[in-house]
Amino acid sequence: MTTDVLVVGGGLVGTATAWRLAQRGLDVTVVTGDLGRAASGVAAGMLAPVTEAAFTETPLLHLNLAALDRWDGFAGELARAAGTDPGLRRHPTLSVAATPDDAARLRDLGRWLGAQGQPCQTLTSRELRSREPLVAPTVRSALLVERDWSCDNRRLWRALRLAAEAAGVRTVPGTVERVEHDDGRVTGVRLADGSGWRAGRVVLATGADAGGHDLPFALPVRPVKGQVLRLRAGAEPQLQHTVRAFSQGFEVYLVPRADGELVVGATVEDRGFDDRVTAGGVYELLRDARRVVPVSAEYELAECRAGWRPATPDNAPVLGPSPLDGLTLGVGLYRNGVLLTPLVADVLAGWVAEGVWDERAEPFRLDRFPADRPS
Repeated sequence: MTTDVLVVGGGLVGTATAWRLAQRGLDVTVVTGDLGRAASGVAAGMLAPVTEAAFTETPLLHLNLAALDRWDGFAGELARAAGTDPGLRRHPTLSVAATPDDAARLRDLGRWLGAQGQPCQTLTSRELRSREPLVAPTVRSALLVERDWSCDNRRLWRALRLAAEAAGVRTVPGTVERVEHDDGRVTGVRLADGSGWRAGRVVLATGADAGGHDLPFALPVRPVKGQVLRLRAGAEPQLQHTVRAFSQGFEVYLVPRADGELVVGATVEDRGFDDRVTAGGVYELLRDARRVVPVSAEYELAECRAGWRPATPDNAPVLGPSPLDGLTLGVGLYRNGVLLTPLVADVLAGWVAEGVWDERAEPFRLDRFPADRPS
């Protein structure tokens, strides 16, 4: 079986890239992998280039900001193509602090963001609760970030699948066991069931599984486990803003949905592909959520899930060409998979279809890592 472009991975990035390639008139096939393992269905969906920023990740901050700039247009186009709402929510984010130490950390973040040209509005405790009355009175201060939004990742994923199907993308269930190659060039893939697909252009977008596939080079992507909860507000008052909190040294986020769901996350655990939801993980998330938004303790506990962030040594994505001619990488998006989806899909589709490289992605090529780094 043959196709123009084979996309390995049916999550958000793989599906969005396939859609963009099909819009260019190419015959595109997606090998989905195990969709139940995909972070696309577990994530909270924060579009948060500012409040996710770390002091050592300035290039990533700029990439994330460029991605956010695309979201309005992307969401509108996707809604028209799919005939359904992709779940974009343009409500600001509140980054809050409970203790003096937490408040000092928040002030440091605000100063650093200001130095990066990303000013945030500092709110007193009283100003905070005038905007978000459900925040606990013990919270001392906050940063208001107007353009850190959120998106319902499950609605987004469904919309992308519908848009890709409408554009002619072929979807094949199964897991890729091996990326086939000959004389330094990709030739296709071999699936776990023994079947194969031939293609001179392959896009690898398999999230935390990207370090597999029997590649002839090291791809330093590893799984970082995160436990995530979904609560239901029911008749209780509903949070209006995404709230990211420093709570006695711990971090927790609460992301509201339009339908009354509240996503609470997430643990950060280097435990490989451990899929257990643990009592300790659930307890800590509920404890920290209650400290910040007390009414959350009255919500229904609707779902507990564990997923895997695809992490790299520097927490930044791996994009673009690989040592195999014709194999393009869109992996390692770690905490920013939902946010980066529109930009990464455009970068990969432009490179694969037209050989056009977006210079904003240059700092994120695989060759920034030593070639002998263990995978």
